[in-house]
Amino acid sequence: MSLTIRRYRWSDLDTIVALHRICLAQVGLVPGDGVYYDDDFPRIQEIYLACGGDFLVGEVDSRVVAMGGLKPVDSHTAEICRLRVHPAFQRRGFGATMLAALERRAVELGFVSVIGDTTLNQEAALALYERQGWRELSREQVGGLTVVHIEKHLVPPAVLEL
Repeated sequence: MSLTIRRYRWSDLDTIVALHRICLAQVGLVPGDGVYYDDDFPRIQEIYLACGGDFLVGEVDSRVVAMGGLKPVDSHTAEICRLRVHPAFQRRGFGATMLAALERRAVELGFVSVIGDTTLNQEAALALYERQGWRELSREQVGGLTVVHIEKHLVPPAVLEL
């Protein structure tokens, strides 16, 4: 079973909103808890795509089971948002595959670093980011949750001299 990654299409909207909510519920979070929100979903074209970022979905047998967004912060940095893998498809490397695809896309778009955040109770996400070379920047309390802010400096592919 392999994951096929492609760019988000408007017809994916209902599916990714459902995926987002399923994944949050899995770790005891809900949109509107002060940390997680979902008002960006109807505006993916504007927030992610039209301003120099991207939004990717991962499919298995034509079913969307993973997603992740790349939102420009400034000309050098992008934020990785909405990294989700459906619970029935976790523990197969799909999160790492999506994260690597987002990082590659960030390099292609000219970004030199990526930032993100997750919560302390999302242990699998924290472990994934750590394995992929991200480092913790800071923590803050939001409501009853500890938000962990993280970053990674990207290394562009080496330019071969002829």
